[in-house]
Amino acid sequence: MRLDKFLKISRIIKRRSVAKEVADKGRIQVNGKLAKSSSTVKVGDQVKIGFGNKTLEIKVLKLHESTKKEDAAQMYEIISEIRNENV
Repeated sequence: MRLDKFLKISRIIKRRSVAKEVADKGRIQVNGKLAKSSSTVKVGDQVKIGFGNKTLEIKVLKLHESTKKEDAAQMYEIISEIRNENV
């Protein structure tokens, strides 16, 4: 599954266009490597996302083509969430 689609369906990022923009600016890593919005995400991958004031690291648990809001959080597990106070 494409990275931008996974981020939208899992509701980590609300819009696919925003997920694409964040990835293309170099703020997302998959398994320690910079990822573009078209990068493929598989079960077991670790994704690190740099937001404005925090860094979120997750592990992909499931891939769904579509999901309900209640089930979206089951697609990933949060490994760490670090707030950047200096920003």
